[in-house]
Amino acid sequence: MNPVKWFVKTLLLFPLFHLSFSFDTITPQHSLKDGDVVVSSGNTFALGFFSPGNSRYRYVGIWYYQIPKQKVVWVANRENPINDTSGTLSIDSQGNLVLHPKNQTIPVWSTNASVTHSNNSVARLLDSGNLVLLQKGITVWQSFDYPTNTALPSMKIGLNLSIGLNRFLTAWKSPDDPEVGNYTYKIDPTGFPQLFLFKGSVKFWRGGSWTGQRWVGVPEMTRSHIFSSSFVYNDEEISIMVEIKSSSIVSILVANETGLMTRFTWNPEDQRWVAIWSSPKEECDYYGHCGPNSNCDQTQVNKLECSCLPGFEPKSPQAWFLRDWSAGCARKPNASICKSGEGFVKVERVKVPDTAAANADMSLGQKQCKEKCFRNCSCMAYASAFSEINGGTGCLTWYGNLVDIKTYRDAGQDLYIRVDAFDLVSQSQKWLGQRWTLSISIKPLDICLMEKL
Repeated sequence: MNPVKWFVKTLLLFPLFHLSFSFDTITPQHSLKDGDVVVSSGNTFALGFFSPGNSRYRYVGIWYYQIPKQKVVWVANRENPINDTSGTLSIDSQGNLVLHPKNQTIPVWSTNASVTHSNNSVARLLDSGNLVLLQKGITVWQSFDYPTNTALPSMKIGLNLSIGLNRFLTAWKSPDDPEVGNYTYKIDPTGFPQLFLFKGSVKFWRGGSWTGQRWVGVPEMTRSHIFSSSFVYNDEEISIMVEIKSSSIVSILVANETGLMTRFTWNPEDQRWVAIWSSPKEECDYYGHCGPNSNCDQTQVNKLECSCLPGFEPKSPQAWFLRDWSAGCARKPNASICKSGEGFVKVERVKVPDTAAANADMSLGQKQCKEKCFRNCSCMAYASAFSEINGGTGCLTWYGNLVDIKTYRDAGQDLYIRVDAFDLVSQSQKWLGQRWTLSISIKPLDICLMEKL
């Protein structure tokens, strides 16, 4: 063949070859086969078929296109893998995005969106990593509403109450199997909303409630030049969204199959993912480690991590002595905490107790919150709801056991514990100069003595 003609033909064929691997849409006329990839317009993310770890099964997933170490951030058919490389992702006659193995009419995965006609549907991979199904330019389905084990920047975690949608992360079963595993990372709206990691249906780690700037159980979540967090709490939505301020930074949050939440950032110089935060990582991070009505404090290395709250004592002294904290603490016998000169002791820099059973009143300030709790003899403790907004706004009150309290060195918020008159005075002597102080400051001693009603 004439070398010039051969070269011209090669130039003409190359764009077609290139386009088959770099289009950012799937249309009724253009499906995705195993071996091809859809690439977002800015070459940030890729959508295609993959086999995780040592698995031979094929899945459709999304990963960072220009990062050499593939880290899959979303999986379509995690519950229904394909046994071979015959899979095709396409727009069906109804207009949904569906995944079929060869010679199989029933899809192993579908968007199941309310759509009208296939000619109006287009699936597009965005540079945010969000796979969207569009009809006449309107999004009718998006992968960000159905995350797997990874939270990408600008992805919401939480509830859309108006349409009944709950966005949460679920860990893989193993590095070789993206099927839903044992751990779920989500916002629980019960009582006052909190962030949790569940192991099955059991609370495993608690990020706690929102302080106005961060989750109270994630003190590392500070305002910075890298991350920007926004929390929405109203009648229609309860959600958190973390954004990255610089497009040059790649960072993701992953629910690991071992029960670890980890934030990774890509280091382009070392060509590796670096873990910059993870939890749970110490005893006090595990839910209810010290049992009810106790405080877990690992900031003082010369002391045991578990201690009873003011006004409480070990429920099982022998077990407590043997460092079995599970029974926790109980109110001291003969304590009189109802119209008998009782008051409140302030416990500083803590993750406030589980707010699932707490009462929230966002119209009250701290002074009114204290009065509300004092008037009700069943009220065991109170705290500001959003402690880091305008010095504290909103009111949280607890009426039962106080569970999963943890002390921090330089974070957390103030919690006020109801104690009787005797403990009110004894605490002022016992804890003078230490972390626990009483709620009304009278120099040089913090004391609060309530008059009988």
